[in-house]
Amino acid sequence: MELKRVVVTGLGALTPLGNNVAEYWNGLANGVSGAAPITRFDASKFKTQFACEVKGYDPEKYFDRKEARKMDLFSQFAMVVAEEAVQDANLVEGNYDPDRVGVIWGSGIGGLRTFQEECVNFANGDGTPRFNPFFIPKMIADISAGHISIKYGFRGPNFVTVSACASATNAIIDSFNYIRLGMADVVVTGGSEAAVTEAGIGGFNALKALSERNDSPETASRPFDKDRDGFVLGEGAGALILEEYEHAKARGAKIYAEVIGGGMSADAYHITAPHPEGMGALNVMKNVLRDANIKPEEVDYINVHGTSTPLGDISEVKAIQTVFGDHAYKLNISSTKSMTGHLLGAAGAIEAIAAIMAIKNSVVPPTINHFTDDESFDAGLNFTFNKAQEREVKVALSNTFGFGGHNTSVLFRQFID
Repeated sequence: MELKRVVVTGLGALTPLGNNVAEYWNGLANGVSGAAPITRFDASKFKTQFACEVKGYDPEKYFDRKEARKMDLFSQFAMVVAEEAVQDANLVEGNYDPDRVGVIWGSGIGGLRTFQEECVNFANGDGTPRFNPFFIPKMIADISAGHISIKYGFRGPNFVTVSACASATNAIIDSFNYIRLGMADVVVTGGSEAAVTEAGIGGFNALKALSERNDSPETASRPFDKDRDGFVLGEGAGALILEEYEHAKARGAKIYAEVIGGGMSADAYHITAPHPEGMGALNVMKNVLRDANIKPEEVDYINVHGTSTPLGDISEVKAIQTVFGDHAYKLNISSTKSMTGHLLGAAGAIEAIAAIMAIKNSVVPPTINHFTDDESFDAGLNFTFNKAQEREVKVALSNTFGFGGHNTSVLFRQFID
């Protein structure tokens, strides 16, 4: 069976750097930090009092008040970016078969704020069960894909992947496979997350996973820096329209890039810590290169998982050096989490968009907040510190790893007809 080609024909983004793709890319290219003191709740008693929140978001700009009350913030974010991507791809009635258009989404946590609020309300009551009738459909992670399909009447494959911080990349890989196997013509994919809540910050603080640099939030996410002390929690969403090439060509769609491979692996090591030698990361990058049938020397840029944790950054770089050998010194490597923070289940979506835009614009976004070299890292590697770099990017790889040892990688290539 001959596999079909899969291309990217639409993008949507709602991030701590901007509320559409253009604003997001402008923030990335200019090295802007999205971190600031938390506004969603009073964080004064928390060890971490800052996050990368979406700025200036008004649900009534996108939904009527009654509709917005039926959706958790993570679903609202999903709907907003899906609309931008659908419009960008010019998916209009008559140029697609709705039975052949799917929605495959990703979220690591889902409706955390809804769950938190309902449980707190019950605990503060007299024991009488008074729950919002929309509690369950607002909370469950799969509902984001359901909302998107209902709005547009897309009747193809429809589900949500949950693999912690690898969720959105798993969704992209599933979408890629469904299309190249001929099971769909178009898939709306990506991920959304809205975990900047008391439970989210408190839970990750308890794990000692978050930076506690409250005196300088904007410089707290510092991947590969000697003084990194944990990740910065982010929120938002990203959407991609993946489409079978001949279908896209027939309807005259613009094409951003081609998806050429997806890789998955497991650390099988620890519930939160990465394998110290990066075995899972090593295997997933080998797998994605094998799936794409390309050589390591063909990759120009890696958007790394790079969360700014002491152990995670080291294990990923070890894996890169093992997989790419001498070519590792010719790569551009960058962690855009230094700017956006870590969007958990949505990270893979916005980072895939960053990789695609690097191909489109021949610009590699930087790893900001580098102040002190860490002798654990080879000084010959190009981490694209502090300032974007211009270079032709023909092939870009995006890595996303999740608690539980879930590893995913996806490869994009400059489109050539």
